[in-house]
Amino acid sequence: MARYIFITGGVVSSLGKGLASAALGALLQARGFSVRLRKLDPYLNVDPGTMSPFEHGEVFVTDDGAETDLDLGHYERFTGVAARNTDSISSGRVYSTVLEKERRGDYLGKTIQVIPHVTNEIKDFISIGDDEVDFMLCEIGGTVGDIEGLPFFEAIRQFSQDKPRGQCIFMHLTLLPYIKASGELKTKPTQHSVKELRSIGIAPDILVCRSEGPIPVKEREKLALFCNVRPESVIAAQDLSTIYDAPLAYHREGMDQAVLDAFQISPAPKPDLTKWEDVSDRIHNTDGTVKVAIVGKYTQLEDAYKSIAEALTHGGMANRVRVKIEWVDAELFENEDPAPHLEGFHAILVPGGFGERGTEGKIKAAEFARTRKVPYLGICLGMQMAVIEAARNVAGLATAGSEEFDHEAGKKRFEPVVYHLKEWVQGNHKVERKVGDDKGGTMRLGAYDAVLTAGSRVADAYGKIQIDERHRHRYEVDIKYREQLEKAGLNFSGMSPDGHLPEIVEWPDHPWFIGVQFHPELKSKPFAPHPLFEDFVRAAKDVSRLV
Repeated sequence: MARYIFITGGVVSSLGKGLASAALGALLQARGFSVRLRKLDPYLNVDPGTMSPFEHGEVFVTDDGAETDLDLGHYERFTGVAARNTDSISSGRVYSTVLEKERRGDYLGKTIQVIPHVTNEIKDFISIGDDEVDFMLCEIGGTVGDIEGLPFFEAIRQFSQDKPRGQCIFMHLTLLPYIKASGELKTKPTQHSVKELRSIGIAPDILVCRSEGPIPVKEREKLALFCNVRPESVIAAQDLSTIYDAPLAYHREGMDQAVLDAFQISPAPKPDLTKWEDVSDRIHNTDGTVKVAIVGKYTQLEDAYKSIAEALTHGGMANRVRVKIEWVDAELFENEDPAPHLEGFHAILVPGGFGERGTEGKIKAAEFARTRKVPYLGICLGMQMAVIEAARNVAGLATAGSEEFDHEAGKKRFEPVVYHLKEWVQGNHKVERKVGDDKGGTMRLGAYDAVLTAGSRVADAYGKIQIDERHRHRYEVDIKYREQLEKAGLNFSGMSPDGHLPEIVEWPDHPWFIGVQFHPELKSKPFAPHPLFEDFVRAAKDVSRLV
């Protein structure tokens, strides 16, 4: 039976609960324990799939096709444990499940209430797979005091009471603001946050305090006294130059030891942190810098491309170089020459996205990379834009475009080399979709197999010809244009196993130009960089050495 660690937050949001949870999971693994991490989000959306990237950052997709919070990306990157659709839940999903049960008559005519029906649903979710691992880490989104979070706090309070004594602990992450004028580190916001938590029946066992610098002994003792935790359970979470120093930093602060002490696990297994020491060494001791332009449309919020930025960092670590990312708004050069915006970069990456805004700029970025022989990686929409660019400028299809943009405009303007995907094979059955279907959860989602052409650049990068990668799209390059495009020189080097869906295209006569329909960034980890990102950064490194 798993032991449970519930991670809550206070004072302000975006303090790094997800990162702290992921780092703790990595530290417990280093001591030989198995872990699984879960995210409970209080918002009423059923999942983040239909939320704007400006609102919530990127959508992370699991192998089994769940659209989840970006924190699950941190969990996977730090622990290597593949997330599942049972590792992410929102208030919207909880309430819709409860209401479906009520409509079916499962509650036998009872009055449906937050307690016990909603809280029971949350507790059932938390319990899934609790016989599979040693530790289950559950992060509650938002901050204590948020009205929408109350059912989740009540559910974990009940859950801890339902379990035998000592099987659940609570870790609370707060902020210690530094008042520059008085030169003081203030503990009062944390005291109030813990008071709020205790008022709903939850007493934290461990306090993790975000601060700009170290926490003096006096302040630690004050926090321990007023928040009713042991002094050694007050953990400082200082600002770090890279998130990948977090496991080592938290270990030095004694977080993993405090957790094991709270569970009375003694003697505790010694940690093997060799893997994280190597990660830290690779990120801090580099041999040069490569500049990569990410040409996107959500560049005002870097979290919209979180996994891509991290995967590029991993590729840099594999090549012992620092990857300097610059965010370039694709709309800047929709109607002008992209050269002034893109010259000076060693590589160009065009990520996924939805809608027509910015796409002409992405097409120009693909053309710039192709004609100037700059390494190019197109992901999802980035691949589709590369295909449209090839169709227009090399294959003679001057009006080539995407059906997505015609649907958005409400009139036909393009020859659709990219079309709305109406059916595909998933496992041993066929999935069908219509243009008018609901938006949420109706895309081609999750892990699908692909077959690579032997001897192609992608086959060389992967070192094999059978792969599986995660998808999130409802538009696809039309296979009927393959012959025309291949005659023009664009190689379809990866296909679905049935040969109907293009997965990868590349220009064989280019130093490194690859477009992929899937999202390779979702599987990259600091200790196991994705082979495509590793090879892409190597190509950028080669360019940087030539300049």
